[in-house]
Amino acid sequence: MPRQPRLDAPGVLQHVMARGIERRKIFWDDKDRTSFLERFAVILEETQTQCYAWSLIPNHFHILLRTGATPLSKVMRRLMTGYAVTFNKRHKRSGHLFQNRYKSVICEEDPYLLELIRYIHLNPLRAKLVQDLKELDKYPWTGHSAILGRRKNPLLPSLEDKSEKRTGKMEVKSAIPNPKSKMSLANKTIQDVLLHFGETKKIARRRYRQFVKNGIEQGKRLEFQGGGLVRSSGGNKAGLLGRKKEEREKGDARILGSGNFVGNILTQSDKIEGYKFVRKVSLPELVGKISNYLDTDKNEVLCGNRKEKNCQARALISFVAGKNMGYSFNDIAEILGIHPVTAGRCAEKGKKLIDNDEGIWDIL
Repeated sequence: MPRQPRLDAPGVLQHVMARGIERRKIFWDDKDRTSFLERFAVILEETQTQCYAWSLIPNHFHILLRTGATPLSKVMRRLMTGYAVTFNKRHKRSGHLFQNRYKSVICEEDPYLLELIRYIHLNPLRAKLVQDLKELDKYPWTGHSAILGRRKNPLLPSLEDKSEKRTGKMEVKSAIPNPKSKMSLANKTIQDVLLHFGETKKIARRRYRQFVKNGIEQGKRLEFQGGGLVRSSGGNKAGLLGRKKEEREKGDARILGSGNFVGNILTQSDKIEGYKFVRKVSLPELVGKISNYLDTDKNEVLCGNRKEKNCQARALISFVAGKNMGYSFNDIAEILGIHPVTAGRCAEKGKKLIDNDEGIWDIL
């Protein structure tokens, strides 16, 4: 079954996970972890992406993000590709570092922001990388110690203004970045978290730590992996079975939240999904790229051969060229040897195809 395309929209909360290929280690030592976090810090600040929680486990990582104007795919591509290149060079290896693509789950904020922060920060304890909460409080490879102020926040950019440390009272600030503010986005994000627990750092940190402590006995919570209300309720479908089909809550493995939230996200994504900014190339080059991707002969694509792969190639070419690269359907029709109206219809088919196989974006 084809993988569903990732969902994304500015300002939504996303739980992102990535694992090493064949479950191998992606962090061999502290130098690797430091390299990853230094790169991550720069990308977060440059793209104005907020990271509320993070945890580095030897063979995978978890991060909880809120994107700004920069799409999540671009943030993750910069992070994972850049880190993989550095990792391979340092350890004199080649080939893929990560297992397929990353997984991302859009999360409803009110019920899940704090729950996910706690869940992600407890990962080292569940993985037995630390023995207890006291050790986790000072553990450097998760965001928990930075929120408590026990360690320097590794997601701070190198030029960080320290003025906010001069007072114990926290100001209520918007999560929307203010370019005139001297406080980095990383510190604003920690402040946003602590404001859920109290108005002063001392009180907020104490309450936050107790909140984390209360979650230790909960163990691994599968409902945080996405799936609408069914997964949000731990997989219990009993409350849905008695309802009429139209009254059942929507569910989607890419979304964690109530049925209304899932429906709203899907509606919103329908308006923006598939319209990505890609580098414009010549139409012959695009034909070649997509033909190679589908493992078919570009000459058969251009001559109107009716094999399924060739029809799919023409549909994808029409969609990408017309909707993402700005070519007119007349231009597309001329190279494909079809009528401009047919090119428009092909583009509609292409959108459906690309929704089920997002890997096409990686070759453009």
